[in-house]
Amino acid sequence: MIGEATSSGGGGKDDSPAAVSAKKNKKPNYSRFTQQELPACKPILTPGWVITSFIIVGVVFIPIGLASLYASEHVVEIVERYDKDCIPPDYRNNSLHYIQTSEINKTCTMTINVPKHMKSPVFIYYELDNFYQNHRRYVKSRSDKQLRSKASEGVTETCKPEAVTSNGQPIVPCGLVAWSLFNDTYRFSVKKEVLDVSKKNIAWKSDQEHKFGSDVYPKNFQSGSLIGGGKLNPRIPLSEQVDLIVWMRTAALPNFRKLYGKIEKDLQANTTITVTIENNYNTYSFGGKKKLVLSTTSWIGGKNSFLGRAYIAIGGLCLFLAVCFVFVYVFKPRPLGDPSYLSWNRNPSGQMN
Repeated sequence: MIGEATSSGGGGKDDSPAAVSAKKNKKPNYSRFTQQELPACKPILTPGWVITSFIIVGVVFIPIGLASLYASEHVVEIVERYDKDCIPPDYRNNSLHYIQTSEINKTCTMTINVPKHMKSPVFIYYELDNFYQNHRRYVKSRSDKQLRSKASEGVTETCKPEAVTSNGQPIVPCGLVAWSLFNDTYRFSVKKEVLDVSKKNIAWKSDQEHKFGSDVYPKNFQSGSLIGGGKLNPRIPLSEQVDLIVWMRTAALPNFRKLYGKIEKDLQANTTITVTIENNYNTYSFGGKKKLVLSTTSWIGGKNSFLGRAYIAIGGLCLFLAVCFVFVYVFKPRPLGDPSYLSWNRNPSGQMN
């Protein structure tokens, strides 16, 4: 009797199979959200919908492509390669000796003829070919923490082989990206009148404000025996070194352009521009090319016909497919099934029967 009373008491532990199963069951409470039964758009691709969609895409894309091509054609662009022409005749067969010897004068002069009227601002770019800024080791050889704050001056673990000097002092900015800074310079003149080159707003504002610190100054930069590229003014903070900021935004492809400056003056057609170049940057050791680019812009940016052609091609293809589907639908129609028999039409609420 005592045992029966104990087992049947209200405070006893229920070890029945049903209770154990209920405790182990992790099935969530039913809701239309958790069971993905909420109302949803489930379109039926009938011939009418498909043909109409292709026509709409074609009608929208082709005008966009034509407008893009029109804008691109009105961009005036001048591209001049100068790495070969700037080598003196005596060093044509030994370009490496020419570029690596500091005693040799690297100044050269070239003339550029303006084919059409170039409305200001005229953007100046330098273009490098066969330079792989996207190489994994090259891209990783930098310290973003060091660039942002003076307190992280010694954070150079990721900058090898350009991390510290021979006596262990940190290099600021460190890494191969900064070490290989482009250092050719250009001066422009028209009939002995110098054209000013503006560096204002050539770097991203977000980079200047957030990625390069105003309290970080160059230190021990390009002080080793092997000089990679340009030098930096140690009295100017990195946030104001716009040429460095532009260079540090690495390119994704081996052939790329970077903004050098702007000419804030209209250039008339048939104007002859004299360009004085300091040919300092070594592209001869890896078979690279250097080009000077002068370009205006439009609402789509610089000269780029690919975008317009791509829009026209896709729009034309869609219109062609729409016409093909119309012919197929007219001359070889197929009977369509009754959509009322679809499961979501038979049970619109989504509840299980």
